[in-house]
Amino acid sequence: MGPVNERLDFDALAAANRRDTWFLMFGFFCLLAIVSVTVSTVLQAGVIGVVFALLFSGGSSIMGYTQSDKLAIKSTGAVPASQEEFGQLHNIVEALSIAAGIPKPRVYIVHDESPNAFATGKNPENAAVAATTGLLAKMNRDELEGVMAHELAHIRNLDIRVMTVAVATAGTIAIIVDVFWRMLYFGGGGRGRGRGNDDNNPMAIIGLVVIAILAPIAAAMLKAAVSRRREALADATAVAITRYPAGLRMALEKLDADRTVVRRTSHATSHLWIETPDDHQNGKRGKKFNDMFDTHPPLATRINTLRAMEGLPPYEG
Repeated sequence: MGPVNERLDFDALAAANRRDTWFLMFGFFCLLAIVSVTVSTVLQAGVIGVVFALLFSGGSSIMGYTQSDKLAIKSTGAVPASQEEFGQLHNIVEALSIAAGIPKPRVYIVHDESPNAFATGKNPENAAVAATTGLLAKMNRDELEGVMAHELAHIRNLDIRVMTVAVATAGTIAIIVDVFWRMLYFGGGGRGRGRGNDDNNPMAIIGLVVIAILAPIAAAMLKAAVSRRREALADATAVAITRYPAGLRMALEKLDADRTVVRRTSHATSHLWIETPDDHQNGKRGKKFNDMFDTHPPLATRINTLRAMEGLPPYEG
């Protein structure tokens, strides 16, 4: 394996992605604060309402964080990979874990013909990686090393922790919006408290528009933006682990060419995979709008970043 071409400094790329991720996370909590204050104002709940919303968000994040690995494994149908049957996968994960400076995670298999992989876990000491049988069948050793290095990079960079907070916060905002809508519909927002009918209350109308329409959209966009940054960071970290961008680059090119789709997945776990599981089902209609909610950068963009590291011409697909 030759040295990484220095045309693109992946250390600088990683640092920039970390800064952008924490900036986006700050935006998440600002959005949650705005939602909480607006709901409390419209429903006349005062400081108690704001505190309750923030405590609810914190509780949701903690619960999601502690159960994230179990939920991901169960929802994807992953099963433990036996050492006898999947010895090469275990060897690759063990060697890369040593290179990454983290404990070897638990190794799982998803029986699916579509090539894909994901990582999950609370921290490096309690983590797991999973690969589909399709990935093992379609990738050579260098490509499989690139994919698994990407997944181990998520573990080393504590991406699961960051994304758990992002997903839980977005979910909390959606729940608060739903409760807000129901309370307004069934007579909340100060009705019957001597302040007149809320149908004529400008604050209630503004709050309804901001909370019920704009907040969930903004939360979904922020969640997707955080996820895209973590994916780009994992690509850069994978190169730092293997010192061989060609392995991951060739794997992503194969993923881009493959048209199969993971059967057992959902929007709740789509951010975990190395490639969005339903990526090849997206049509051209409304593509620009849908791209704002994608949890992964376009494969072509990721491939071209890696090709720049090797001094290769742009990817044409």
